[in-house]
Amino acid sequence: MTAIIRDVCDQDLKEALILNEAVVPAVNSIPLEKLRWFAEEASYFRVAMHEGRLGAFLIGLRPGIDYESENYRWFCANYDDFGYIDRVAVADHARRQGLGTAMYDDFREFLPQTAGVMTCEIYIDPPAITSIRFHERYGFTRVGTQKNDNGSKEVALMARDL
Repeated sequence: MTAIIRDVCDQDLKEALILNEAVVPAVNSIPLEKLRWFAEEASYFRVAMHEGRLGAFLIGLRPGIDYESENYRWFCANYDDFGYIDRVAVADHARRQGLGTAMYDDFREFLPQTAGVMTCEIYIDPPAITSIRFHERYGFTRVGTQKNDNGSKEVALMARDL
């Protein structure tokens, strides 16, 4: 894998939005303004450049920000300190190149020792099979479930000890 992982910059946001929308429904659709908000507020928003193009991005949050996500709030209510993966996306041209693992490794290294766990959610209804398999291989275990979007979706709330 030849990838350069770096902090997101304003010039990356439109391409990150295109990538985000390409992987829906594995992640929720969001407007460009929300990506700009993440660029300002997220503890971690990095991109992986692969073969000169945006190959992946990961947005990670720490406790204590004003964010409306039901899943993020669940982790805030149940853990004192954690690193929360809000979304990760890998471009088609970069799949099976280790970028997902590299982004998760980079986020894990970014987190302070006090964080204790790295957390995320995965759709289980409808199931995101590829994501479920990736997270199980990476050492995540299910710590809860909850229904989202007025009960139309269900997520597994996942954690991995650091």
